[in-house]
Amino acid sequence: MNETEFLRLVRLNPVNAAILDRLPELGVQQGYLVAGALFCTVWNVQSGQPPTAQIRDYDLFYWDDDLSYAAEDAVIRRAERLFADLNVKVEVRNQARVHLWFGQKFGLERPALGSVQEGIDQFLVTCTCVGVDAQGVVYAPYGLDDLQTGVLRSNPRNHTPGLCAAKIADYVRRWPWLRPAGGEGS
Repeated sequence: MNETEFLRLVRLNPVNAAILDRLPELGVQQGYLVAGALFCTVWNVQSGQPPTAQIRDYDLFYWDDDLSYAAEDAVIRRAERLFADLNVKVEVRNQARVHLWFGQKFGLERPALGSVQEGIDQFLVTCTCVGVDAQGVVYAPYGLDDLQTGVLRSNPRNHTPGLCAAKIADYVRRWPWLRPAGGEGS
């Protein structure tokens, strides 16, 4: 799968299309639609399911050197207004702040990130490390082949490898044609 085909599949989900069309209006640096909104849509289409099936939320990452919660909350509120008519859960997170709350939420420490792309680089499963920015540029540090073929590999750059097996098992439960690489997640 090339980037053009990936974007075509992603935009078959009308929520993704609307978010990507409006993302520049959010007015953030390094704004990306990431993760499940993208790879779940691809797997849904490949499985013959509606493009929006099984998508729990739509994650938006951005970057702001202001590490205050008040600054992040202001962006969250703008996003709520911008995407209110879509009737989906849109989660907005400043990747510059992740290290401040990650330990409390997950019980594991995580080093500070240097960019939104660095955050995408560290998702649990390599084929899920995907993002599309406000200009429609695809970021896929591990490529798109495993995403297309449904191969699930643990990400060596992730800081929480203990969570990977459960995530892989969840994906296989939801899309039974996916397959863990080398017995991962089994």
